[in-house]
Amino acid sequence: MKIGVIGGSGLYEIDEIKKINELKIETPYGDTSDIIIHGEAGDNEVFFMARHGQGHKLLPHELNHHANIWAMKSLGIETLLSLSAVGSLREDFRPLDFVLVDQYVDNTRRQGHSFFGNGAVAHVSLAKPACEALSKFVFDKASKHLKGLNIHPAGTYLNMEGPAFSTKAESKMYRQLEMDIIGMTNFLEAKLAREAEICYLTIAMVTDYDCWHPKHADVTVDQVIGNLMENSKQAKALLKHVLPSLNYECTTSCREALKQGLMTPIEAIPKDTAKKLQPILKKYLTQAKK
Repeated sequence: MKIGVIGGSGLYEIDEIKKINELKIETPYGDTSDIIIHGEAGDNEVFFMARHGQGHKLLPHELNHHANIWAMKSLGIETLLSLSAVGSLREDFRPLDFVLVDQYVDNTRRQGHSFFGNGAVAHVSLAKPACEALSKFVFDKASKHLKGLNIHPAGTYLNMEGPAFSTKAESKMYRQLEMDIIGMTNFLEAKLAREAEICYLTIAMVTDYDCWHPKHADVTVDQVIGNLMENSKQAKALLKHVLPSLNYECTTSCREALKQGLMTPIEAIPKDTAKKLQPILKKYLTQAKK
């Protein structure tokens, strides 16, 4: 199995994988966040990228999600684990807890949220944006091997604009809307992964209580960094148990998202657009030629 891993804040490498080489993938969308580390874990191939680049040089709105997901798809990856630092909007989702995200709410003002356009129309289903079978596999592994880790099997991720943290009024509003965690990066990753027919899962690592909690200080970079370091240790321990043995059967139709979502007939898609989307449309282009 080819497994993609995108490391979030505090996770810039995976010590446990045996590195084979470094890949710089050219994409029609521009540069990826960083080079991709190609390695092995058990019988599986692993492709790792630091979301914000080595040294954490990219702000959330500067991330080129289109390039990152396109690059992963071009490598033949059908499973993508995304680790991300988040704030908590619930008392029982405590700092240093992990959350396997099953739902998202987008509260950004960014444009271009799709691979499609320019003569190719697709409307994929995001009713279940996370791969349920992948999530269950990760949860079971964490429950069995990481006894000290408190991991929640589900949670709703509110994607805020950033790069500033929330105002207290915003944080309280998100709680009233029954959001569970808050971050700045992962909704568009999840959406583009679905368009690319990749099984996707965000493993969210809680660093703080945002700024709503009356008994905790307002979130600061120092506070976040301290918990990031501890979370990165737990994340590496989790990946050590997940990556070598990762094996599941997708039940969420992640890998057939375009089967019902692609509206434009393949033969009607302009050649330049089809070329740009070649890794994503490959199997449909192949079928059309037969």
